[in-house]
Formats: sequence, structure tokens, C-alpha cells
Amino acid sequence: MNSLYAAPGHWNDPDMLEIGNGGMTSTEYRSHMSLWAMLAAPLIAGNDIRSMTPEIQDILLNRDVIAVDQDKLGQAAVRLWQDADKEAWVRPLENGAYAIALFNRGTADAEISVPWETLKIKGPMTVRDLWAHEDLGHKTEGLSARVPAHCVAMFRVAR
Repeated sequence: MNSLYAAPGHWNDPDMLEIGNGGMTSTEYRSHMSLWAMLAAPLIAGNDIRSMTPEIQDILLNRDVIAVDQDKLGQAAVRLWQDADKEAWVRPLENGAYAIALFNRGTADAEISVPWETLKIKGPMTVRDLWAHEDLGHKTEGLSARVPAHCVAMFRVAR
């Protein structure tokens, strides 16, 4: 995947979403959906929608995450920070906002804290948790979240 070339008219295409096909946990499915949205990839569900559970439906139909994927600016995220199994990805959005995904690829829950400067964002910013559908208010220093193993915390930040 290349963030330099993703834009309206030419998209990263890591194939279809495997959410609901078995083999992953709910947290891993959430990470899968988040990564596709951060990459500005087409959201092509590969599961049988006739038999999906309410939990899978909630993941695939998360309006906040879909809004990131469908953002008109069309730029893909880049990984701006990594510390062992912890990563921070940033995607510029229309109107000066950003989507930020804090990924925990490890096997245990982890606290992930990343200052605005590391994310190349001038804070303070107003933060919305896209999976909890919750406004977190103004953050002056950066982002912090307790992220379960193989999971993601995903945010939209704006002035």
C-alpha cells in the first residue's frame, strides 16, 4: 500500500473485508475495518450478509469509521510512530481534520500514548472516539488509550 498515490480516482485495494468470515476475534475484525478505512480502501464486504451477527453488523456499519474511509480528501494514512508492537497511523481528512489509529499488534493489552508533535499535528485538538461514538473533549498533549491485544483505538481529531 502506498500513501503517496492514494487519492480520488486511484485507491489502495487490499482486497475484500474478511469481517464475519471466522478466524478472527471481534477486536481483530475491528482492527481489520479500521485499517481499511485508514488506507482509504474500497469497503467490499466478503461475508454472507444474510447470516451476520449484530456484532459483525455493528463493525461493518460503523458510520464514524465509514466516514473516514469515504473522506473526500482521499489520502491514505501513514504510520508515523512505532514502538515494538504499538503503532500510530495518521490520515489527513477534509477541512484540516485527521483520523488517527493506535494499533496494538501485541498479545497483551497496552497503554499507547503519542504526543501531537510525534503525529505531526499542532494541538490542542478536539477528539472523538470512533468505535465508542464518544466525544472526548479537548486534548492538549496528544492521544492516549488503553488498547486490547490485536485491537485498535481510532479517533477523529479537529480544531
